Amino acid sequence: MNEIVIYTDGACKGNPGPGGWGAVLRSGTTEKELFGGELSTTNNRMELMAVIEALAALKRPCAVVLYLDSEYVRKGITEWIHGWKARGWRTAAKQPVKNVELWQRLDALVNGAGHRIDWRWVKGHSGDPGNEHADALANRGVEHALGRAR
Repeated sequence: MNEIVIYTDGACKGNPGPGGWGAVLRSGTTEKELFGGELSTTNNRMELMAVIEALAALKRPCAVVLYLDSEYVRKGITEWIHGWKARGWRTAAKQPVKNVELWQRLDALVNGAGHRIDWRWVKGHSGDPGNEHADALANRGVEHALGRAR
């Protein structure tokens, strides 16, 4: 099983507003950058998209160490999702799960692609090089969405 390290991040200028996502994938000496964005979105959606796009880029089952600064995504996929699914994609308060289509995509990638994923939270904007790199890519995604690609 290939070993890969992934850093993901999302960004939003206004919430909602224009947003972007970024991911850095590293396997040995190989590094791949991914980013994208949307004109009208939320920070949570961009955090989810970063992880979804990073995992979707993997061509075969991998042993993944995934660093993210979003407790929403980390706890959502490792803790809350089990209850949401058992309740028909409803929260404990019986409300529809927000961003359900993204959670369902992430669930399919996590549980259907054969990856072994170690979810690791890292404090955002604290100088972690991988997180800072993913943050810069997320901001590139915002610029791309605004038509100011760099």
